[in-house]
Amino acid sequence: MNSPKADECDVLIVGAGPTGLTLALLLARRGVKVIVAERAPEPYSLPRAAHIDHQIVRVFQEIGIADEIVATCRHSARYDFLTADGQVLLRLDGADKIAAGGWRSANMIHQPSIERALRRAVAAAPNIELRESWRLTHLNEDADATFDTPDGPRSIAAHFLIGADGARSTVRDLIEVGIDDLGFEEDWLIVDTIVRDASRLPEINLQICDPARPTTSVLMGEGRHRWEFMLKPGETAGELLDDGMIERLLDPWDVRGAVEIERKAVYRFSARIAETWQRGRIFLAGDAAHQMPPFAGQGLCSGVRDAANLAWKLAAVVHGDAGTHILETYQPEREPNVRAIIDLAMMMGRIVCITDPAAAAARDAQMLAARAANASAAGAAAFPDITTGLIALGTAGAGAYFRQPVAGAHRLDDLLGMGPWIVTREPAQPIGGVKLVSLGEAGPFTQDLAQWLDMHDAEAALIRADRYVFGSGSPRELAERYLSVLSRDAAVLMRS
Repeated sequence: MNSPKADECDVLIVGAGPTGLTLALLLARRGVKVIVAERAPEPYSLPRAAHIDHQIVRVFQEIGIADEIVATCRHSARYDFLTADGQVLLRLDGADKIAAGGWRSANMIHQPSIERALRRAVAAAPNIELRESWRLTHLNEDADATFDTPDGPRSIAAHFLIGADGARSTVRDLIEVGIDDLGFEEDWLIVDTIVRDASRLPEINLQICDPARPTTSVLMGEGRHRWEFMLKPGETAGELLDDGMIERLLDPWDVRGAVEIERKAVYRFSARIAETWQRGRIFLAGDAAHQMPPFAGQGLCSGVRDAANLAWKLAAVVHGDAGTHILETYQPEREPNVRAIIDLAMMMGRIVCITDPAAAAARDAQMLAARAANASAAGAAAFPDITTGLIALGTAGAGAYFRQPVAGAHRLDDLLGMGPWIVTREPAQPIGGVKLVSLGEAGPFTQDLAQWLDMHDAEAALIRADRYVFGSGSPRELAERYLSVLSRDAAVLMRS
């Protein structure tokens, strides 16, 4: 904007939830100037998301808050889907085991605790300004924005703008992006509680597939527990929110006196994806780009993955190390992963959300027979890797998520830093600013890295900053190909 009163930044993020704050911190670590504008006057103090997985804790590790967050988490050894009489229809095991990200596979959280940790990190970061009670009213295709603020209208001129402002995104509305509705909508009552006597509560996460009342019971962090109850046909939100009704719903769990209700709300579980996540210099991330039913526990996780994918690309463009073309790979890389997660969540939801007794009996018979035929427990779900975009297609391991080995209290990323890195068998000099790490320099992680290279019959592998494999080959070929991909058709980033 031409107004002399307009503030300026490299990246303007609209929305100070976990997605927006994580993106801001990842950018700030890379020397990018960020302003985060949030319409609310203060952080939302009640729980929402209940779960983050190992990949998300690894992102929090990069911004220095993983240990603080994990200290507030609880862990369930498994996730069971049960019939009304307690038989196991589906079991997801291994949720408390160390997974590829170097942290436990599943971590049950208290979202306000995570947001407090993120805000403390933001307050300590020199490159981030957080502005609360700033309501977006206008933006243009150049990513310049106007806000209503406590001090009157204010403008920000940014090189890029990210809409991380939730399912009812103002950014998405202003750039007129449509929504692909995937056809899943169910209303559920959410009851969040503060635990007074944990010994009387379930120790694992549960889906009760009872046609009389589909119900969820899950652990949460910071001494909380959540129940969710599906609204049945003909019921209203007001009926389910009645204190007497909630008391009756909790009675079968025998937790009177063991918990104190902290929040009750009726939510509509939906599955929707924005038709495009980019309009020029404007991007959508998190719930602004996609919403999913909660059964896979991946809503917050998907937003943080968006942030990790965008951060290093935006930083490279801002610093002139890459052309703007690399930003066009954001949605192609992320959307297949999001759609697969939504498909999984919808599948889980359709198992649970059956209220017709005959249909539920048929489901039970089919799933119990399938489980009896293969009694081994199911493992945790694996989500798709990157199959197109900024990867060296045709090379072994390209697009795969790179495992973070753990040795005692040490993790690989702490040794190697932000990335990108080339892991190579023999010592070599950095090429074009890409850090090279030989097996001899990898300390306690040498064997794990050697196994990866052996498995892929590779001399070296280049790992992107978001921990996905660019490709494998010789160190020099990898570095030259990577730098060529970044700089192809690169133009000077014009600053207004």
